[in-house]
Amino acid sequence: MPKVTLGGKELEIDEDGFIQEPDKWDKSVAEDIARTEEAYPMSEDHWKVVNYLRNYFLEFEIAPPVRMVIKQTGFDLKTIYNLFPGGPAKGACKVAGLPKPTGCV
Repeated sequence: MPKVTLGGKELEIDEDGFIQEPDKWDKSVAEDIARTEEAYPMSEDHWKVVNYLRNYFLEFEIAPPVRMVIKQTGFDLKTIYNLFPGGPAKGACKVAGLPKPTGCV
């Protein structure tokens, strides 16, 4: 897998740009990924979504369903797409350092 420098760290990514080492994720990595996802600069709303995704992943080892993201963040789907033009799976999960979701988030 290719390696890229994100947040000053060399990280492996898959063919879609998802990092393969979620334990190396931090805010500087997230901000560099956000630049590639048209989600930069990161606002408080961006971080609310990213932190929810990240915490859910750390607890359950899977990305949450999009219904959970909407319910827990208070943002509707349109708002999430405005924050992360790539959507909740490709954009938001990528910025949060999650592996590529296998289902619908």
